[in-house]
Amino acid sequence: MKKVLTALFFIAPCLVPALASTRTEGAAKAVARAPAAPQRAARDGEAEARLIEIYKLIGQAAPREALRKAESLVKDHPNFQLAQLVYGDLLAGFTRPLRAPGDLPEITASKTVAPQLAELRQESLLRLRALRERPAPGTVPSQFLALSPRNKHAIAVDASRSRLYLFENTPTGIKLVADYYISVGKSGIEKSVEGDLRTPLGVYFITSNLDPKSLRDFYGSGALPINYPNQLDVKRGKTGGGIWLHGTPPAQFSRAPLSTDGCVVLANPDLERIIRTVEVRSTPVVIAHSLKWMAPQSLASDIKSFENVLQGWHSAKSSGDIAKLTAWYTPDFTSYGKTLAEWTPALQSELKQLGGRGIQLKDVSYLRWTDSADTMVVTFGELVKGAKTGRTKRQYWVRQGSQWKIFFEGAI
Repeated sequence: MKKVLTALFFIAPCLVPALASTRTEGAAKAVARAPAAPQRAARDGEAEARLIEIYKLIGQAAPREALRKAESLVKDHPNFQLAQLVYGDLLAGFTRPLRAPGDLPEITASKTVAPQLAELRQESLLRLRALRERPAPGTVPSQFLALSPRNKHAIAVDASRSRLYLFENTPTGIKLVADYYISVGKSGIEKSVEGDLRTPLGVYFITSNLDPKSLRDFYGSGALPINYPNQLDVKRGKTGGGIWLHGTPPAQFSRAPLSTDGCVVLANPDLERIIRTVEVRSTPVVIAHSLKWMAPQSLASDIKSFENVLQGWHSAKSSGDIAKLTAWYTPDFTSYGKTLAEWTPALQSELKQLGGRGIQLKDVSYLRWTDSADTMVVTFGELVKGAKTGRTKRQYWVRQGSQWKIFFEGAI
């Protein structure tokens, strides 16, 4: 039994007598909210921490203590299917020899059950992998070049680890404050067209906080929509929408790693922490296949380099020279449907209103996204010198050879 239980540290095992079926997001929209079964209030991350403690006890060949804690966990969270599986194998291990983790009688291991068992094993592996392969202390995702004081928090999703990381932007730098298991699209990542069941990759922002009372029970504790498709997605012809960070229905504590229609799904206690923490419109959400963690000082040269680029654009605009300014924009530039030629008169009007006073940039943030192209998402407050109020603008830049050019600009 010791050999099998030790293996459970790496593979979440077994089967529950009844596994709740997973509804599709589309079907859920037609289902009325059902009253949730009364459950013990949970803190974010608490259930997973208890599960990991059980895994550790199994790895230390302490099955009786693991069983005791597993029984307590499933009592507190009866909808936590993965915990139910671990509990089931621990019980089975005391009554009969186990040939392998998740060992089931042939009559039980039906074609219906096998895929669900595989999903739960994968969930277990991903939870353990993310917790074994922790980012080095003090490091940040490479996309976070500079956050402004208005970006009080930030989110990064590592799809390869089924993990969401929550950051606080403090006066001394970006600090990782929590991380959670998540589920992504049934067909994986890199969304391109509506209905492809994929989760998008890129730099996004939370656009609203939907009242859970207005949602079906399928969405759990609430939903935070993001701005997919962003302007880079639009430029690339990507379609679709309705990509949210949301919770789970009452019957499920968490979902399989690949199980959504494209949304990022968290356990309800974890989502509730995020909803209480982040700010609408100013919280960036980076979704990547895998995150590259960097020491902040190693990003300094990239930050300084782009600061010089942005300063060049700022000087051109402050000069009032339209030719010098438009040289910073790509030929295929757009602004909410307007081409560069159609948008230039509005830009000329802005320069005229400046009256030679120049502009100030406040609360500047820039987030880098690199795939087949090197892009930068820049947000700032633009203030005419001497004025007390201004507009918040967002620009999308692309590197063309050794130069950076703007392919989108607009007020937000």
